[in-house]
Amino acid sequence: VYMTAGDKAEARAIGRVLVESRLAACVNILENMTSLYCWDGNLQEDNEVVLLAKTTEDRFAELKAKVTEVHSYDCPCILGFRASDGFPPFLDWIRGSVTPEAVC
Repeated sequence: VYMTAGDKAEARAIGRVLVESRLAACVNILENMTSLYCWDGNLQEDNEVVLLAKTTEDRFAELKAKVTEVHSYDCPCILGFRASDGFPPFLDWIRGSVTPEAVC
């Protein structure tokens, strides 16, 4: 799942909530990203932070709801992408890590 946040503190807070609630196995936080976009009829340029969350298709709806609940943006960027291929043991780890009964 690709997401953005306004700063590192918010990204860390979102990432922590997702991993602690077992909605993501892992969240990578990438700083120093520049976003160019139109909003309310104006060209905007902002520094943002990228979050990449590893989860399963079954947990995506809950992840999206949780991010929407805790995010400061009115319209947060939350984009799901299916992994069509991957290292099987890593994919197994993701599946096992996002089950509600998984222990951190």
